[in-house]
Amino acid sequence: MIRLTLRELEVFVTTARIGGITAAGETLGLSQSAASGALAELERRLGVTLFDRIGRRIQINEHGRWLLPQAETLLAQARDIEARFRGNAPARLRLAASSTIGNRVLPDLLGALLAQEPESRAEISIGNTHDAIAAVADYRADFGLIEGICHDARVLAEPWLADELVIVARPDHDWAGREIGIAALAGAQWILREQGSGTREVLEAALAPLIGSPKVALELGTSEAVKGAVRAGLGLACLSRRTVATELARGELATLAVPGLDLSRRFYLIRARDKVLTQGAQRFHALCLARFAAESTASDSPSVGKNT
Repeated sequence: MIRLTLRELEVFVTTARIGGITAAGETLGLSQSAASGALAELERRLGVTLFDRIGRRIQINEHGRWLLPQAETLLAQARDIEARFRGNAPARLRLAASSTIGNRVLPDLLGALLAQEPESRAEISIGNTHDAIAAVADYRADFGLIEGICHDARVLAEPWLADELVIVARPDHDWAGREIGIAALAGAQWILREQGSGTREVLEAALAPLIGSPKVALELGTSEAVKGAVRAGLGLACLSRRTVATELARGELATLAVPGLDLSRRFYLIRARDKVLTQGAQRFHALCLARFAAESTASDSPSVGKNT
């Protein structure tokens, strides 16, 4: 069992630096008797004297000279620990994100974080919504950003950014750029993300009451793979407009207009229900909310349009 206290070491170091117990006590906000008592208790615990008493003066001795750098190191480490948990300490975050957010939104957020706090660091895992929820619920991530609904009672989910899913096809597809009825989608071949994907969950929930389950031609683990399969003419896909914005602008993919099919959704910020966010995580959360405010302002502007 460790019996030394940081207060005793602090009195010892300050006394050694200043050269007097009374002055050391004044520096630390202690009475002379409290400072003397702390130093005497430290010597008692160690079983040695650290200062030679010469009349009313003290002089650090061999034991004290050995202890001084050790005590200074311990006190510096204690100050570092305190600073780590104050609001000005660099963030050390573990984040879990689903793929659309991880690839399209998170880089900007991390750039903003590092611009404000260059010493901050983040360990990031990118998977699907199910993966991110599991990481947060199991305390493998401090904070999560997902694009699907969270059904896990262990996790708190906060609605965040608005997002829109679009149905895409090859530009030479018969339906490309056209308005089609919902019933026509019943016979379509679909290229979908894997089970556990928030994007897939939204599509299936939207189609279920209208045409039942979509006909799945391929299940792929990434949005990039899905886009590649669509470009190859293997079927239709449903992806976030954020994910296909570049391909739409280049004319590599085209959207299908389906009146009556609501594919709007929200992104969510998640954390474990009984977890208190660290100060670094709180600052990152504030950055996320600032991004929400910026997007909300942009969406309200009449000059903002959509890619087609």
